[in-house]
Amino acid sequence: MSRRNVLFQAFVLVFLAASGLGPSRAEEPFVTVASTTSTEQSGLFSYLIPLFKKDSGIDVRVIAVGTGQALAIGARGDADALLVHDRQGEDKFVADGNGIDRRDVMYNDFILIGPKSDPAKIRGEKDAKEALRKIAAAKAPFASRGDDSGTHRLELRLWKAAGVDVSPAKAVWRRETGSGMGPTLNLAAGIDAYVLADRATWANFKNRQNLEILSEGDPGLLNRYGSILVNPARFPHVKADAARRWHEWLTSEAGRRAIADFKVNGEQVFFLETAPI
Repeated sequence: MSRRNVLFQAFVLVFLAASGLGPSRAEEPFVTVASTTSTEQSGLFSYLIPLFKKDSGIDVRVIAVGTGQALAIGARGDADALLVHDRQGEDKFVADGNGIDRRDVMYNDFILIGPKSDPAKIRGEKDAKEALRKIAAAKAPFASRGDDSGTHRLELRLWKAAGVDVSPAKAVWRRETGSGMGPTLNLAAGIDAYVLADRATWANFKNRQNLEILSEGDPGLLNRYGSILVNPARFPHVKADAARRWHEWLTSEAGRRAIADFKVNGEQVFFLETAPI
C-alpha cells in the first residue's frame, strides 16, 4: 500500500472518530419510554429530555403511541418506563405484574372542539355528556381517534355514560382515524367536525381553520398522567437503573419545575399534582 493511501485512510479514521460516525464511538446511555402522542405532539418531550440529559447524562428515546399501545409495549417488556394517561389501564398494568411504582406526574384537561358554526349548539355547555348527546342528536360530524389511546378510551366512556350508541351502524356521523391527536384534529379541521382533544396538543396545533373550543370545564374531563417503571423482576433485560433515574427525575423538584415551566404560545398546558402519588 502506498504511503499516500496509508495517510488517506488514517485521515478518514480520525475524521470518523472526531465526528462520532466511526465504530469506535461508544453508544451513549439511554432509556426507552413508551408514551402518548399528546406528550410528544405538544412539544413536552422536546423540552424535557435535554434538561434530563443535562442532569443525568442519559438520553430518552420515546415511542409515542396511544396509551393502550404504550401499555401493550410495556407488557411485552419492549420499553423501560411508561408515561401514559388512563388510570384504569395503568392500575391493571401494575396489578398484572408488568409495572411497579406508578406515580402521578401532572395533569391537564380534555376539551370538546368543533366548528365555529356549531350545528349541535354545544357552545358553553359545561356537561360533556350533554354536549355529546347534542352532537349525536344533530348527527353532526365527529372525529374520533379510534386508536385505543387514553383519549379514545375516555371518549368511549363518555358516549356510554351519555347513553349514545356509537357503533358504526348507528353512528355513521362519527369517523375514526386510527391515528394520534394531531391527525385527528387535522381531519376535524378538514370536515368541520367535533372532536375530543387534550388541551396541550390543541395549544400546539396550527391547522385550526374553523375549529375552536366549544365545551370545557367538566370535572370528568380531567386528564392525569402517570409514570410507571416496567417491572425488572418480570423483564430482566430492561434498563432498570436508567429508567428509575428518569422516573424519579420527573417527580423531583427539578422535573416538576421543568413541567410547570413548559408553555405553548405562552400558555401553561400541564399542571402539577400537589404531591406525586
